[in-house]
Amino acid sequence: MPSGPVTLAPDGVRLAVRVTPRSSRNAIAGVADEADGNRVLKIQVTAVPEDGKANAAVIRLLAMTWKLPRGAFRVASGDTSRRKVIEIAGAPEELAARLEEWMETASNE
Repeated sequence: MPSGPVTLAPDGVRLAVRVTPRSSRNAIAGVADEADGNRVLKIQVTAVPEDGKANAAVIRLLAMTWKLPRGAFRVASGDTSRRKVIEIAGAPEELAARLEEWMETASNE
């Protein structure tokens, strides 16, 4: 069974994402299964993958969508890769429940 894109961390949660830069729009495209059996949140951004522009666009999009401060987000790994792990600071259980509920609701739309 694939693991979800959200995992608990000591000071918040970790979110596995797959970013498509240079997209036609900024959007969260849903959850996808990866070849390695893990699940990721697919994110599309119009920004180019240069000088951290795409990473900044991902953080702006997530912060705006989930109404969290941008300062709560950081790229923990995959800085120059399409596959990234984003750390979100906050109460781990509360954040995980909130994000899982959002993903469930978004997938039913």
